[in-house]
Formats: sequence, structure tokens, C-alpha cells
Amino acid sequence: MSSIIAQPLTAEGFAPYGDVLECTGASRSINAGLCDRFHDQAVMDFGPEGQAGISLFRAQARSLPYAFDLMERHPEGSQAFIPMSEHPFLVIVAEDQANTPHHIKAFLTKPGQGVNYHRNTWHGVLTPLHAPGLFAVIDRIGSTPNLQEHHFDTAFVVKE
Repeated sequence: MSSIIAQPLTAEGFAPYGDVLECTGASRSINAGLCDRFHDQAVMDFGPEGQAGISLFRAQARSLPYAFDLMERHPEGSQAFIPMSEHPFLVIVAEDQANTPHHIKAFLTKPGQGVNYHRNTWHGVLTPLHAPGLFAVIDRIGSTPNLQEHHFDTAFVVKE
């Protein structure tokens, strides 16, 4: 098994794969000054025949070290994961090389961070590190296929 060391999730490190969703940087005050709006956090892409959909996911919590042999991507649209608790989760991404995940990276989110995977970005399955594993997911809803999976012959292990 090959080992991958998980790095802290930053906007700069994650930029080739998508957007980091978090309440940092410039904001504007709304609701009579009782709320800060961190505007337009992600480039959402639903393709020409898709529309935005909001789903709720409940995933089993995992722990580190974490072994995996499956990655997936969505060729027709982006996919955003917004945790519904203040717990970190594991984010696994890879570059594409000849329709295969290549140069795999792993990131650990901070509480309050979410991610938006750009269209066609290889990523691991939803991997919360604490229960209850609840996420709001904004992604493409449409009639054309939008899932490709890749199974590795040998598992990878993510460590802290």
C-alpha cells in the first residue's frame, strides 16, 4: 500500500481541484448588521443539460489511518460538500492522467470548511471523521450520466 500524508486544507493548495468554502476574507454585513455574508464562494457548474440540486448525505464516520481503493469524478458538473456539523472531514483528490486518477493528495478540513469539486475532478468518497457525518450537497441534477468510478488494484492509506 502507498501512503499519503494528509495536509491542512487551504484555498491555495486545493485550487487545482476546486474551491474551499469557509467564512474568511471579505464579507458584507446584512440583516441589520446581525449577519456577515461571505459572498460567491464557489464556481458552480451544472452543464448545459443540468440544474442545481440540493441533497442531504449521511455518511459513516471513518478514522485515520484510512485505506481506500476507489475514486470518482463527475464529468457533467461540479459537486459541493458543506458539513452540517463543526467536525473536520477528509478530502482526497487527484489529477487526471489518461482517464485515471494520478498524483493523489489528501487534505484535512478545519471545522467550518466545505469544498466544491470542479467538474471532472477525481475525488474520494465522502469521508467524515466524526459522527453524525451529515452534509448538504449541491450538485448537478440531470438525465445524462454524471459518475465515473476508478478502482485501484492496490489500496492507498491516508495518514496524519
